[in-house]
Amino acid sequence: MKDELLKIEKLEVIYKTSEETVQAVNGIDIVLNKGETLGLVGETGAGKTTTALSIMRLLPERTGKVLSGNVTFEGENIFELSDEDMRMKIRGERIAMIFQDPMTALNPVMTVGDQISEAIYYHSEKTNAAGIAARVDKVLELVGISPSRKNEYPHQFSGGMKQRVVIAIALACEPVLLIADEPTTALDVTIQAQVLEMMGELRDRLGTAMIMITHDLGVVAQICDKVAVMYAGEIIESGNMEDIFVSKEHHPYTEGLFGAIPDLASEAKRLSPITGLMPDPSRLPQGCNFQERCSHCMEICTKKNPETYVNGTHKISCFLFKNKEDRGDGDEKK
Repeated sequence: MKDELLKIEKLEVIYKTSEETVQAVNGIDIVLNKGETLGLVGETGAGKTTTALSIMRLLPERTGKVLSGNVTFEGENIFELSDEDMRMKIRGERIAMIFQDPMTALNPVMTVGDQISEAIYYHSEKTNAAGIAARVDKVLELVGISPSRKNEYPHQFSGGMKQRVVIAIALACEPVLLIADEPTTALDVTIQAQVLEMMGELRDRLGTAMIMITHDLGVVAQICDKVAVMYAGEIIESGNMEDIFVSKEHHPYTEGLFGAIPDLASEAKRLSPITGLMPDPSRLPQGCNFQERCSHCMEICTKKNPETYVNGTHKISCFLFKNKEDRGDGDEKK
């Protein structure tokens, strides 16, 4: 497809130590087109951040390892590029990442202006000092910060303003793909809404594709075009917004995520949490990874990997849909 920007195929990633091997990502497939926003949803430990770090090739050097699969960006296999090409041509310039916590993402002993200009300097060799300064002012204005504050330090900014600075650094070179790793987690509800609105406006203005990593389906509904629900290193449901938010057919885990969202139209004393915990990624069960928490668990779920059933753009990996006539077949778990 001519508009295809990013394609992840059968990606498997582990973290290996002397004590155990953690199966962080287990054969996922993702396709993202130019200008699209994909919401990658799931609990803590589902493998969302590991997927993002794999795209950026920022996995821990000693423990993180890609076992198999490809990540193709603009027609090039990311894993076949040299470290120099990744650093100078891809990371920061073509693909940028907004990290989870602005408190730790920013250098406390450098002014915010210097931190933005550093990104521009390394990816714009022909730009002189005056050009870099002008670009810093422009990108600060873009995220709603007065350029007069560029000589201030991170501790002089509020949490929401720090996040805006991190976004400014990511947008400094106008990347074609922006990966936002839970960018609003540390912010209060009011500031969260402002940051999401700003990111949506910047995406539309710059035409940037985006992967929004979150555990909040409310955030997904506000900013995304497509959704992939991730659980224990696997994508268990994916589709466009209508598939996820309008369709009545869902993976039991997705139903659990919706059940945990407060409904202002109904009266309830408690939310409906998903019982139990995600399985230990170093000892994943045979069969479906969600079996121990699923109220619909059948005998086949404990023996085989769920088949993926497809209905247009909607994909669900669950044996509950086995008898749907217009769905496909799956494979036994290896």
